[in-house]
Amino acid sequence: MEEAVELALKELGTRREEVEVEVLNPGKGGFLGFGAEQAKVRVRRLPAEDQLRRTTKEVVDQLLATMKVSAVATIGKAPSDASDAVFIEVEGEDSGLLIGRRGETLRAFQFIVNLLVSKQTGQRSLVMVDVEHYKERRYANLRSMAQRIADRVSQTNRAMTLEPMPANERRIIHLALANHPRVSTQSIGEGENRKVTILPRRPSNGPRPVRTEGETGETV
Repeated sequence: MEEAVELALKELGTRREEVEVEVLNPGKGGFLGFGAEQAKVRVRRLPAEDQLRRTTKEVVDQLLATMKVSAVATIGKAPSDASDAVFIEVEGEDSGLLIGRRGETLRAFQFIVNLLVSKQTGQRSLVMVDVEHYKERRYANLRSMAQRIADRVSQTNRAMTLEPMPANERRIIHLALANHPRVSTQSIGEGENRKVTILPRRPSNGPRPVRTEGETGETV
């Protein structure tokens, strides 16, 4: 059967992870050459999206095994604002080791996964990795905090600057307050020290903020 699969892969000019194999007949050796049957398989190319998901999961599985982390990776549904991404959820006994302080280890892990997947597929791809729903909880907390700070800024009419955050978390703040009637947001600083400032919204007759060419939702 394995020989039949290899012949099919050679004929299609593809790799094992890029196809779906259906065994039609596993074959049998027979006795003294009598009653032998050749193995038969049907090999079908997977759609590009399925190939990418399978490759991504294999990369994550290999990394977890190499790191000796007792955890299981599954393919999940990407958030609505990143529907073209491959979303991987990691859960298990040691999965907490992948999060790190404020998600620093998780961001590094996700970066490595994206790098390896892009190298294997030969194309740039977007892979999102979450561990024990950490990002889901973190983003919910950020939205709640943004609303609290916005209320305080509205009451005091004084701007407040949050702690430095990575790009994905700053984006959550910007989106959470994008339609707020009394405050606006902007990012300041450089590199790892880049942070979000929440400030009283300017009068309607003042200059309107414009989007940067960087992160979605950031204004200056």
